[in-house]
Amino acid sequence: MSLPKRMAFFVSDRTGITAETLGHSLLTQFESLNIEKQAVRFVDTPERAKALRDRIDRHFREDGLKPLVFSTLIAEETRAIVKQANGHFIDFFEVFIGPLEQELGVKSSLTAGRSHGLTDMVEYSRRIDAVNFTLNHDDGSTTAHLAEADIILVGISRTGKTPTCLYLSLHYGIRAANFPLTEDDLEDMKLPNSLRPYQDKLFGLTTDPMRLAQIRHERMPNSKYSSLEQCDYETRQAEALFRKLGVPYLRTTMKSIEEIATTIIDMAGLEKRKVRPHRPQAHV
Repeated sequence: MSLPKRMAFFVSDRTGITAETLGHSLLTQFESLNIEKQAVRFVDTPERAKALRDRIDRHFREDGLKPLVFSTLIAEETRAIVKQANGHFIDFFEVFIGPLEQELGVKSSLTAGRSHGLTDMVEYSRRIDAVNFTLNHDDGSTTAHLAEADIILVGISRTGKTPTCLYLSLHYGIRAANFPLTEDDLEDMKLPNSLRPYQDKLFGLTTDPMRLAQIRHERMPNSKYSSLEQCDYETRQAEALFRKLGVPYLRTTMKSIEEIATTIIDMAGLEKRKVRPHRPQAHV
């Protein structure tokens, strides 16, 4: 028996990243429900707020259920308009900012876009520099300046090295490089020469052989590269190499990029890098 559809809107007067992140986190606790999610960004005028109000009301009439509205709207005028809709309004700023104001004894600035805007240009520049570093050091494309890396992810093909590196650099300002292990590396049970000086920066990624075969099959079906036998061999050899060298590693099977990245930060003892002098990387 299929469950009735329930709409969920993530509403913001800017990018909506905070509303989506918090809203998604809450909805993961209700996996059995049939929830359709929509992000509504840049609701920064009364006209856009009224259009959203009408949209929420339309879904209420069609579905017979109040849409869930997760909001980080700042302006009182737009918030008041959206609150008029026939939806269940969850105001993250009202939930969290009010108690903080009371505890801290000061009023908040209520500035739209503060959490993801350019209010801290040094921090923003640091993250952009880290992203450029990661792009320049993706998949072993260059080993220049690896000494400047905060972490170097190593592993066999299709274990999530590139997206994890990008997430680490974009969200945490971590200079993350990644390097693939080849069949020769696995057969010799040795690191590539270019990585040996940086063994203390290495972190390994592996995955379940069955899952790896599925992923590779989408890219190169019915090939040796995607065969379960080959995936099993590469996974076993890679993990044996990591254990031999004392390189920490993580199986990424069924883990999100967010979970992989934060687990690496915890296991590798990384924290958000503080601003430090560096030589800017060339943009690509």
